Amino acid sequence: SQPSLFMKIAPENEAEPFMELPNHPVTEKPMGPLGICLAPNGDLFFADFQQEGERQSRVMRIAMRDGQPQEIVPVIEGFTVSNAVIVHDGHLYVSETQIDPEAKPATSGVFRFKLEDLQDAVVELANPVTDDPHLIGTIETFNEELPLGADGLAFDDEGNLYIGNFSDGTVHRFQFDDEGKVTTNEIFAKADFMNSADGLFFDPRTKKIYVADSKANAVQVVSLDGSVTTLAQNGPTDGLDGGMDQPCEVLIRGNEVIVSNMDWPVPGCINTEYDKPCTISVIKLED
Repeated sequence: SQPSLFMKIAPENEAEPFMELPNHPVTEKPMGPLGICLAPNGDLFFADFQQEGERQSRVMRIAMRDGQPQEIVPVIEGFTVSNAVIVHDGHLYVSETQIDPEAKPATSGVFRFKLEDLQDAVVELANPVTDDPHLIGTIETFNEELPLGADGLAFDDEGNLYIGNFSDGTVHRFQFDDEGKVTTNEIFAKADFMNSADGLFFDPRTKKIYVADSKANAVQVVSLDGSVTTLAQNGPTDGLDGGMDQPCEVLIRGNEVIVSNMDWPVPGCINTEYDKPCTISVIKLED
């Protein structure tokens, strides 16, 4: 019943409204912001996930001027579940979490778009999207109860792309040749205790990938040798104690891991029910 809203958190943790988002023009439902990223020119891209209608999910751009949001426009249309967005080397990468949820195993993938092509036009994805030239690679998900695949995206400092496979709890890696073609598409990291892989964040200082493990209420850490360790984990909570309440995104700010909690119970989660309020958790790292 409430409109979608972006908030801004300042360095001293003051939170303030940033921009109220209009409803989707077709579904007439509130926008469903998932991934968000900053473009080199200061604009913001974000994924608008729509649960109703066929292929109504999109990627939007918020034009910025002097640190303030201006107009908001669609730049890519035709996704089923547009999810993570990340800018790298003049391109926008977008994860599509459900190319074909009915397939066994379910398929999902990653799309790549030139930033210059998103400046003044709306890209319409092909139908089926597997025919779209922007699709650079697919992955499979074997969890039939919850066929959610490609999710979080992160690049390391050598240009390799890592993709979280949400329901299988694996982290995949795409490697590229000099022309940008995917040459390696493999499962890079998995562990018995990593139950899901939602948002990813690569820390160039430590060469580690932080993984939001929603199902386990945990943050996992993947090293570039593929090994996995647990940074933090907790049981069911509403988040008021600072604990994680189904973490969906992670990022590093100084010596802190900032964790966004989605509180959206899905099968297999430690978190089993919705509760208020919505929270963001902080995990302190050693200096």
